[in-house]
Amino acid sequence: MASLPSSARCVIIGAGIVGNSLAYHLAELGWTDIVQLDKGPLPNPGGSTGHASNFIFPVDHSREFADITLDSVRQYKELGVFTESGGYEVARTEERMEELRRRMSSAKAWGIPAELVTPEQVVEKVPFLDPSVIIGAAWFPTVGVVDSLRAGTIMRERAVEKGALTTVPNVEVTGIEVVEGRIRAVETSQGRIEAETVVIACGVWSPKIARMAGARIPLTPAVHQMISVGPCEVLAERPGEISYPIVRDMDTFCYERQHGSDMEVGSYAHRAILWDPEDIPSIEQSKLSPTELPFTEDDFDPQLEQALELMPELLGDERAEIRYAINGLLSLTPDGYPILGETPEVKGLWSAAAVWIKEGPGTARAVAEWMTHGNPEIDLGHSDIARFHPHQKTRAHVKARTSESFIKTYGIVHPGEQYESNRNIRLAPMHASERELGAVFYETAGWERPFWYESNAGLVEKFGDACMPRENEWDSRWWSPIINAEHLQMRETAGLVDLSAFVVFDVIGPQALAAVQNIIVAQADVKIGRVVYTPVLDETGGFRSDLTVMRLAHDHFRVVTGGAHGMADKKWFSDRMPDGAVVVDLTSSWTTIGIWGPKAREIVSAITDSDMSHQGFPFGTCREIEVGSLHVLASRISYVGEYGWELYTPMEAGAALWDRLLEVGTPLGMVPVGIGVYGTTGRLEKGYRAYGAELDSERTLMETGMSRAKWKDQDFVGKDAVVAQAQEAPKAVLCTLTVDDHTSASGVKRYMLGGEPILTRDGGILTDGHGHHPYVTSAGSAPSLGKHLLMAFLPPEQAVVGTELAVSYMEELYPVTVAAADATPLFDPENARIRGLA
Repeated sequence: MASLPSSARCVIIGAGIVGNSLAYHLAELGWTDIVQLDKGPLPNPGGSTGHASNFIFPVDHSREFADITLDSVRQYKELGVFTESGGYEVARTEERMEELRRRMSSAKAWGIPAELVTPEQVVEKVPFLDPSVIIGAAWFPTVGVVDSLRAGTIMRERAVEKGALTTVPNVEVTGIEVVEGRIRAVETSQGRIEAETVVIACGVWSPKIARMAGARIPLTPAVHQMISVGPCEVLAERPGEISYPIVRDMDTFCYERQHGSDMEVGSYAHRAILWDPEDIPSIEQSKLSPTELPFTEDDFDPQLEQALELMPELLGDERAEIRYAINGLLSLTPDGYPILGETPEVKGLWSAAAVWIKEGPGTARAVAEWMTHGNPEIDLGHSDIARFHPHQKTRAHVKARTSESFIKTYGIVHPGEQYESNRNIRLAPMHASERELGAVFYETAGWERPFWYESNAGLVEKFGDACMPRENEWDSRWWSPIINAEHLQMRETAGLVDLSAFVVFDVIGPQALAAVQNIIVAQADVKIGRVVYTPVLDETGGFRSDLTVMRLAHDHFRVVTGGAHGMADKKWFSDRMPDGAVVVDLTSSWTTIGIWGPKAREIVSAITDSDMSHQGFPFGTCREIEVGSLHVLASRISYVGEYGWELYTPMEAGAALWDRLLEVGTPLGMVPVGIGVYGTTGRLEKGYRAYGAELDSERTLMETGMSRAKWKDQDFVGKDAVVAQAQEAPKAVLCTLTVDDHTSASGVKRYMLGGEPILTRDGGILTDGHGHHPYVTSAGSAPSLGKHLLMAFLPPEQAVVGTELAVSYMEELYPVTVAAADATPLFDPENARIRGLA
């Protein structure tokens, strides 16, 4: 056993699949002097890797998860530890069959082989399954199992062979030393080791280790129950660990997976059983391992009965018995994504946590690239540890959300579905008024945001079929025609929008201009009072964000960005501050109210003496105005394609400003409108791109139609990359498409929600220059146009206005046509309304 060195360039805490894979990929990228620690013995130190069922279904509705999983499978195959068995997801209900049709769409979008099959076809490959219990299934031929312990061992040994890694098992981390916000050393049961970089990759123990450094990794250990039944004669007749396809019994939240002569049955249907990391037993206290806890039979009994229904002869064989049963611990996070990246609290302290077997090597490769180059090849925006707001890091929030989401592991989750737990955490100052107006609240970053207002229900009758009602329940779930009615009323008069969820932070100091100039693509050295919309790029020219910047003084800039990604934006800016500039978070100090529409100028002019005319208050400018005794910073920009402003006021004054606008605006026909208008209908009609949908680190300015005729003289992050990219033809082009006919085979009109594959008109596969298949990045109504719009990146040869294609939705093809192959909006393409000329 290696002894503990006194120093290292990098310390990896954890020797499960993630820690081992990370050590290997760092070594491959040229890192040396890496030390890996684990408190358990090798090759199985006692974490979740040691008891995982190790099967991999590659399909996921998330592109990020799918890409990482596919990369992991490629690596497992290269290591020779992957056995392809195929797998079924079976359905007992029509609702589940509809979900399987949706999974077919995701499979097509990500290029994963899949097909729907009958019960009889399932029995051809799984003869011990009772076909009368199910009504259909999805077949995924590339499903398989992996030997994760062997994979980790191979990767660890390869890093050692390169002379890059020293592994020290049976050593416990007891503390982490931080000096002036930067990692300095790791304290262990065998002594102290200095390091400039430390990676926490120890799964369920990660929060405990992070707290030693004053950082937070918001995950919780949670129980997943599993039993192994055997020996089963039919399984024993075939050689090898697995010779039959894996079965996911989705409606009972269970799976059945052959392991030699045994059948493993695992469940996600029981109650959420959560643990604190500090309460996990030690190796010495554990009968099996610290993450293989005593089985609680009562929690599993209902699932065992359901498994017997599905496979009665196999699991009901009197010669078979339960030979192994555990409450196995795994990691859950409050939003279901891994927790990756450098912690916001401590420089040099990285997280590679909440990663399951199917994502292990792919995640490790991406994190190693991130640590080495500053950005990974696969976009990890949803998994960035910097995404969390303070309240989302609390144990109460983590436990509330994971308790709710555990049962949804195999659940049917609508893309618009909202969490019910830990709500009403952040309330806008106008929240009471919004409740009185019948607001239907959705949550973003803890903020309760009105998505539409029931007080506007009468507008649906006013506008009639122009509200584009949706007949199908799935299409209309978490949606209302009131959204489209609010949109049309805003276009006619004006709409009032609560934008309190914005993240607002200032960059101030004598070097503020230099700092902002280096980070944003747009010119930052503008006149005081100017507002610029700008992309923020990484070194490869991929998007890190898009946001607005106001110059308030020669040494004072205000950044406004979305709530969901705002904390990551704040870290991106903070990490790039030179001496003489600082970032100050003002999110909880200011509230934002948007007002837009043909009558917005009349309404705002009625409550202030300031000149709000187009000439007196040009587009792209900001200035302070007085509304009675209220101090308001007005910014004339628009995300909905109408004349108007974002109005910023201190949080305590927000309710008064809101009420004053309603008082004056209501008689003029103004209505409150929800985020359904702001984020979808208004945005799509104008062709505005959204970060996290159209914009991510894998997309470029050229592909999104956001390139510029001239780049500013000053340097900025990503400039070299975009200058080079501008000389090349784009590999994909972002387009807006119209759905030409919504009629399904049943005669019911269907409306896409996002994520669906774009195909040739006859259903053929399209592939862009990246090797990716096009899919819908955003979908929604365009009430002013009477169309349902889709946005998608198409191969350049298809990115031509008038090209006829198809979208696959629930396994049916619907005709679509390319309506825009650049950023030209379909509604008011001359932007006359924004300029107050229409």
